[in-house]
Amino acid sequence: MNLDNLEQVAEPAGTPSKQLPSSTAAQSGKAAGKLIVNNAIEMRNITKSYEMGFQVVHALRGIDLNIVEGEYVAIMGPSGSGKSTLMNMIGVLDVPNSGVYMLGGEDVSQLSSDDRARIRNKRIGFVFQQFNLLARTSALKQVSLPLMYSGVSRGERIERAKEALTKVGLADRMDHRPDELSGGQQQRVAIARALVTRPNIILADEPTGALDSHTGDDIMTLFDELNGQGMTIIMVTHEAMVAERAARTIWLRDGLIVNGES
Repeated sequence: MNLDNLEQVAEPAGTPSKQLPSSTAAQSGKAAGKLIVNNAIEMRNITKSYEMGFQVVHALRGIDLNIVEGEYVAIMGPSGSGKSTLMNMIGVLDVPNSGVYMLGGEDVSQLSSDDRARIRNKRIGFVFQQFNLLARTSALKQVSLPLMYSGVSRGERIERAKEALTKVGLADRMDHRPDELSGGQQQRVAIARALVTRPNIILADEPTGALDSHTGDDIMTLFDELNGQGMTIIMVTHEAMVAERAARTIWLRDGLIVNGES
């Protein structure tokens, strides 16, 4: 997606709060000669604190962030900067202490755990550093599992799992268990599992961290291809060369966005 002419918003804390557009106001198309895009993610003044003994850790101190549909974003920062907390917030794994988080036009700031699980299963595909595959389960069954939790029929689960595995280049490895696959192939299974629910967003946490450089490059090429097909990709990484594949890098420090380059 060409973002050269689109406004990318990653405001540091202290920026005056803005009224969030309604889900109907952010429609794709052209109006009065101006390109209007949908926001996949809108965050306004998001804060998150944790109590650790007698101390309060302020993990996020007022995050303002927009990510448009189809964008490819990397999130970077030193240890303790708030990367993991922001990833958990984007992935609807946690709720903020304050602020507003709109995911695809829906306010998900204070949903119950059950509603958050429903949103995650429908809208977000997760890819982790350690693959998180079941040891004695074939690639086909691994990928079909998220659909079981959604109540999809067995026949459709199998067809969609085959489609996802074919998409990541594993059409000839569907019956293989993790111990019969290389590290790169295992990560491809994990990516297929993320894709099978047909999410709007892929959220990847250090997706090349457990791979050698050559295999990691292959995985990043797969992410490039998925983004080229219109998938929104948000990737947390500490590797500058990995982040360079993204169209924009967001830098965190002490719970604040300090830079968000286009």
